Amino acid sequence: MGLYALGGSVVEVYLFDWGDTLMVDFPNVSGKMCDWIAVESVVGAKDTLESLSKHAQIYIATGAEDSTELEVKLAFERVGLSAFITGYFCKANLGLVKGSPDFLKAIISKLNKPVENIAMVGDNFEKDIKPALAVGINPIWFTPKTNEVFSENIRKISKLSELCT
Repeated sequence: MGLYALGGSVVEVYLFDWGDTLMVDFPNVSGKMCDWIAVESVVGAKDTLESLSKHAQIYIATGAEDSTELEVKLAFERVGLSAFITGYFCKANLGLVKGSPDFLKAIISKLNKPVENIAMVGDNFEKDIKPALAVGINPIWFTPKTNEVFSENIRKISKLSELCT
């Protein structure tokens, strides 16, 4: 059994943002992350994904526009996270840009799970949280640097490990 979302439903699928949610997006480095000289996972990412993957499926829902599904996977392999990830959604395999409800609707149709059993975890309110709210997915805002609260319908975490409690 997965962990519970805000409404009391069981989360069967976690959609995770990539940059600055699971892997550090170094601001001064350009190009595809799989080709970067150094890559790094966000603190707590490995333990969190390992724990969650025992009870739920984990997918990446990334806005990376220049990386293919394979290139995204290669970046996750470099930091030891790919073993916990079921699949990857990006512009290259969906044909849609992240940040719109249509991006998440396309993912929902592929997952074939009720929206109340899907959670979106991300650090960007506009591209991760607002679209999740628009399509009925449980939003989990990963925001280690702010104490802002926008709505009681949004779970806010400051550490990834909070997903396992």
